[in-house]
Amino acid sequence: MRAAVNGRGMEQAMAPVVSDVLARMRSAAIEPVLATGLAEWLSRCGESVTAAVMAERDIERQDLDLCISLGGDGTLLDSVALLGRAGIPVLGINLGRLGFLSNVRLEEVDEALAALKEGRYALQDRSLLEVIGHDALLGTDNFALNEVSIHKRDTSSMISVHVHLGDDFLNTYWSDGLIIATPTGSTAYSLSCGGPILYPTSDALVINPISPHNLNVRPFVVPDHYTIRLQLAARADLCLLNLDARSHTIDGQTVVTVRRAPFPVRMVQFEGHDFLRTLRDKLNWGLDLRSAGR
Repeated sequence: MRAAVNGRGMEQAMAPVVSDVLARMRSAAIEPVLATGLAEWLSRCGESVTAAVMAERDIERQDLDLCISLGGDGTLLDSVALLGRAGIPVLGINLGRLGFLSNVRLEEVDEALAALKEGRYALQDRSLLEVIGHDALLGTDNFALNEVSIHKRDTSSMISVHVHLGDDFLNTYWSDGLIIATPTGSTAYSLSCGGPILYPTSDALVINPISPHNLNVRPFVVPDHYTIRLQLAARADLCLLNLDARSHTIDGQTVVTVRRAPFPVRMVQFEGHDFLRTLRDKLNWGLDLRSAGR
C-alpha cells in the first residue's frame, strides 16, 4: 500500500513525531510518499527524508492508495485541495487541537495503521461544493469541503447578497457575509455563526448569514440539488470569496454561483470513530454538568 502524506505549518518540535509516524507506517507495510511541502519542512528541521516525494501534478497517476493527513482539520482541508479530483481516500491523524475531521489520535496510530493494512475500514463519501464561472480566478481549485463564503473586506459597511435557489429568489441578506456550508462544514464556520449541525451524509446545504442586520433572518437548510446564485451588492469595491481556508479577492458586484460538486471526498472511517461519537467527544454534545461527578 502506498500512502501520500501531507502536513503543514507545524512547530519544529513536531518533526521527530512526524518521522516516528512515517517509521510506523513502514513497519505496517505502508509506503509513505511525502507531499513536497512536508518533505522540505522535515529537511529544514534536520530530519532525514528517505521517503519518496509526491509530484504535485497528475496525482491520479502516482499509484496512491490513500492520503494520510498529519495535523489538524486545516491540514485535512489542505489535503483535500491537494488531491483534487483524484478520488484518493483521506485519513486524518490529529497532531493539532480539536481534530473534528482528523479524529485519529496520535496514541491510536498503530491501531489505525494495522486496520489499514488489514482492510478493516470503510469509506464514506462527503459532498463538496464547487464555484462555477470563475475559471480565470480559481482554475481547477474551485471546490470546498466545508464551505464557500462571501465576506466583506477592508470596510465596516455591511454587504448585500441577493440569493436565488435555481430560478427562484430566496432573500436579500444584509450582513458581514454569507456562508454556504456542506454537511461536513456544518460543524465548522457555520456552527460558530449559529448554524445547525447536519449529519455528514445528508443531501442538504446550509445558507447562513454572518452577523445579519435583520434579526428575523436565520440559517436555512436547503436540498443540495439546488444551484445557488449569489449576487453581491457591496458598497466597497472588493469582497472576499473563501473556499474553505483559501481566500480570493473579487469585485463587490460579482455574481457567484455555487452547487454541489459532481465528485465527493472519500473519508476513511474506522469502527468506533463514527460521527455521533465525535459529537459527544469533541463538542461535548449532551454534556450535563449535573452528572459530571457520577
